[in-house]
This record gives sequence, structure tokens and C-alpha cells, in this order.
Amino acid sequence: MSGLESVLVVGTGLIGTSVALALREQGVTVYLADRDAGAVRLARELGAGTEWNAGRTVDLAVIAVPPQGVAAQLADLQRAGAARFYTDVASVKALPLRQAADLGCDLNTYVAGHPLAGRERSGPAAARADLFLGRPWALCPTEETSPDAVEVLLGLIKLCGGEAVRVEAAEHDRAVAIVSHAPHVTASAVAARLADAPATALGLAGQGVRDVTRIAAGDPGLWTGILSGNALPVADVLEAVAADLAAAAASLRASADPEAMGQVTELLHRGVAGTGRIPGKHGGPARTYATVQVIIGDRPGELAKLFLVAEAAGVNIEDVRLEHAPGLPLGAADLSVQPEAVAVLSEALRAHGWHLP
Repeated sequence: MSGLESVLVVGTGLIGTSVALALREQGVTVYLADRDAGAVRLARELGAGTEWNAGRTVDLAVIAVPPQGVAAQLADLQRAGAARFYTDVASVKALPLRQAADLGCDLNTYVAGHPLAGRERSGPAAARADLFLGRPWALCPTEETSPDAVEVLLGLIKLCGGEAVRVEAAEHDRAVAIVSHAPHVTASAVAARLADAPATALGLAGQGVRDVTRIAAGDPGLWTGILSGNALPVADVLEAVAADLAAAAASLRASADPEAMGQVTELLHRGVAGTGRIPGKHGGPARTYATVQVIIGDRPGELAKLFLVAEAAGVNIEDVRLEHAPGLPLGAADLSVQPEAVAVLSEALRAHGWHLP
């Protein structure tokens, strides 16, 4: 039952179009629908599929609309007999399931889903066929969900390159509040301080503030819908974060007292411990990599040259981060490698004329 020959994607934003592109690469026939005719046209021009015409029935309909619109869209599609099975990709799960039940949707053919992948950019132009490779993809079957519907969704996840994770809807929502939704709000709170920051502060901005605020560049309208759909779990996390920050602020105001700073130190230690629990590559245990920093020119092909040296030396680059030097046509590339590979890579880079600070 997991074989997919035809799929309807309703909602041609970043996630919907990325699903469509991934399926097209696997030879699946994909139809596209969206209230925004321009978005459908752009997705079609990107090779994501062809425009949907009502009347045909596909194997699976993927509902890629904001959480508050999933249930109504599901009801409309089921009334039209658009597909044998249905799923969605919204980042909130309890709300669509509850609303779908209230609307009398057939929950036997519907299994709620959520690929945990995304970008700061939105819209079909930002879509990528490889967006889901190796990424967790939650599926939240209920007692009403048929085994066939689950198998079809598992087939979709496999075709898109995701890693299926079965989880109950309420547990899913509490989890994403911790790892996605509340972090977005806290990043936005930090980034908001920059809106009226003096030019001197912005001129001193380094990679640290960019790392902390990167996700704050997401579409506010989209995120307002996500947060309102998962309001209580997100509020719980934000209140806990706010309590930690308030305690830290109080300690800093009393910093003349050595004991007061102990709360700040304790929070920093908890932060290190929490970071260490984030899974490593391919969902495996967290790994501690060593960093080799290389001065790199801001010219085409420089990164490729670095990777070629690493390949010749037999060193795998686990991760890379670039930091540009303000006002200069160069920057620093931080290459994350296994600790035992530092000496080998450093020697090889120096031998090829690279400057290591």
C-alpha cells in the first residue's frame, strides 16, 4: 500500500513545493493547488508538478497550509474525493486533529504529519528537493487512523528522504514548543534589541549574534499562525526561559556579591549541558568536534579548494562556518573535524599555502 504514483500538494509554499520537488525527482506524478495562482505558476515553472484539475483522484493529498486551515482543507478535499489518503505538514498537530474531528472529517484516511525542516526564506522560490534529507518527519496516527494511511505516509517520508518518527499529537506539540517554537520567539526577542541599537553596536556584531538571531528572520505572519496554534505549550516554555533570564538579570544587578553570580554560572552550565544533548549527525549521539580555522579569500572557488585539500588528506569536514571580516575581502572558515584529524588537516592546508591563525 505504500507505493505512491500520484500526489496532490495543496499549498505551494516552501514546504509544499519542496515535497513536490522531492517527489518529482522520484518519478511521482504531482499536482499542485494553491489559492495564490502566482505561487502555483512559479512552483510549476520550477518543475514541481502540474496544476490540479478537480475530478481526478490521487493516491495521497498533502495539505501544506497553516495549522488553522488544515482541517477545513481536509474536509473540502474529502468531500471532493480528491485522494485515497490524506496528510498535512503543519508544525502543530493537536489543533488540526481536534478541528478535523469537529468538522466530521474521515480520520480513517488521514494521518497528521510534520517534517521538521525549513529555512528562513519562504515561498516556492526557496524550495529545495533535498530539504528533508535526513530530517525527522513526525507522524501522529490516532486510534481512528487506518494502517494503510500510515503506510502511505511512511512511503512519502521515504521518497522525500526523511526519517519517520511516530509520536502522539500532544507530545509532539510539547516537543516542538521546546525545540522550535519557543526558540524562534526568544531569537526574535534578542533580534528586536538590534532594531534600535546604535551603529557602534551593529558595527561590532560578530558571528555570535548572527547565530543567535538567524531564525528570527522568518516570516512573522507565518510564525504568528504557528505560535497561536500551539499557544499553551509555547507559553509554558517561554515562562520558564523568562524566569531564568529574570534570575540572571537580578544576579547581574547584584554582581558585587560573589554569591549572586553563582546563579548566572549555574545557568551557563545548564546551557552547556543542554547543548550537549542535541543529537549529532544522522540523529546519532552528540559529538564534540575540533575546529581548524583557515583564512579564506572572498573569491569564487575558495571553499572548493579547501575541500579538495581535505579530501586529499583523507579528512572528512563534519561542518563548516564562515565569518566575513568587516571591510575586507576575506574571512575565516571554521572547519569542524574529528579531533584526531586536526594535525593532519592543518599540515595539509599549510603545505598548500593556506594561512591558519
